[in-house]
Order: sequence, then C-alpha cells, then structure tokens
Amino acid sequence: MTDRRSFLRMAIMGTAGILVAGCDRISQSGWGTRVLGSAEGLNRRVQALLAPSSSMAKEYSEADISPVFHANGTTQPGTPAYRALMANQFRDYTLQIDGLVNRPTRLSIDDLKKLDTRTQITRHDCVEGWSAIGKWQGTLLSAVLDHVGVDPQARFVVFHCFDEMDVGVPYYESVDIGEARHPQTLLAFALNDQPLPVPYGAPLRLRLGRQLGYKQAKYLSRIELVKSFDAIGDGKGGYWEDQGYEWYAGI
Repeated sequence: MTDRRSFLRMAIMGTAGILVAGCDRISQSGWGTRVLGSAEGLNRRVQALLAPSSSMAKEYSEADISPVFHANGTTQPGTPAYRALMANQFRDYTLQIDGLVNRPTRLSIDDLKKLDTRTQITRHDCVEGWSAIGKWQGTLLSAVLDHVGVDPQARFVVFHCFDEMDVGVPYYESVDIGEARHPQTLLAFALNDQPLPVPYGAPLRLRLGRQLGYKQAKYLSRIELVKSFDAIGDGKGGYWEDQGYEWYAGI
C-alpha cells in the first residue's frame, strides 16, 4: 500500500510538472496565458492534496543539529536602510504589517517575543541540493495574524525584504493563509540559541518547515496581506517564481 501511494504521488506530481513545462514557448501565444493559468491552479490543488494543512515537517533532537549550516541566498544586504539598522545592531528595527488587515502596525523583535513563540528543530532543504538541520526560535506567524486581524478577503501573505536581487527590486515571497497559519510557520529571530546572524537573515526571517529554501524569505521588512498577486512583481507570488520557479515548493 505504501509503494502504491508513493507511485500515485510521483505520478500526480509528474503530471503537474508536464502541464507547466515549456512555459516560454506557450506563453508567447494568446491561448498560452489561459493554459498556464489553468496549469498553475491545478498545480496548487495537487500540492494541497499532497501536503494538507495538517501535515507536519519532521522535527529532530538537538543531537541531530548539523555542525555546518550554509547560508542560502543573499548573505548581507547592501541597501542603505539595512546597513543603518545593522550599524545600530537592529535596535531600531520594526516589522511593518499592513494590507488587508484590521489593525496595521509595526512590531519590534521584543514585541514579537511577547506573542506566541516556539522552538523547533527542523531540516532546511535548498534547491541547490544541500540540506542542514537547525534549531529555530521565533513567533508563530498565526499569532501575528491574530494580533493584526485578517480581513476575510485576504488570501495570501506577502513578505517584502531588505535585500535587493536587482537594482531597486527587493526580494519578495508569499504563502497562502493556510500555510501562514501552519503550526510550524515561524518568524524566526534566533538560530541554534543565538540571535539570528546576518548571513541567515537577521534580524527576522520566515521559516517554513515544509518548503524549499527559496521560500524562506530573509531580512524581513514588511508583511502585506493581499487578495491576489496582481500588484506583486510579475504576478507569480515571488521573485524566483517570476523567473519560472514553482510557487509551492513542497518537500
């Protein structure tokens, strides 16, 4: 039975992959946009079946923590706003939360620590092929959403970051409300019992237990609740997604 489930899982994922293959060629035609839109919707529904909101990433013991944990992506933003915060050891840092919320606000790290925090030891999987296990401490994103109150129209949580991928283009990522409220989704401020180091996203980063590393937005500056991605980048939900990566990067 287990082998059969594994086979079905691979078959479904393969079908979804075929539907979105050849995007550059398809997108050049008028009907291509409709095809890709349908394929993206199907892919999200398939992923929802394979990774329901109740599924949990494996958690490990302290003995399993990796002796070496590489830093993925940007390791030190060069933007003036970030450098000013870093020079002051992030004492002036606040996270802006707005969009489709009832109570837009700014929260310091100390403010976040007053909300529902937890510690988890989970594995980070990078799209480049490496993985490492680390101990993360942070505030449950669900607690932050409860704190600001989510408008019923909101469907996605968008993370805007201090690091720029291109000139004037800060990194951005997103998850849906279900993933945002998952009990392992954290706004992490510590790694391995130390304040989050700069190469790993100081002072605050997103930590998802169930998705690949490029979804783990670092150097968070703002969280925005939105109804759609129409006004976010090229409309795919993230910087790398706009380059062709999958929006749901489940592991």
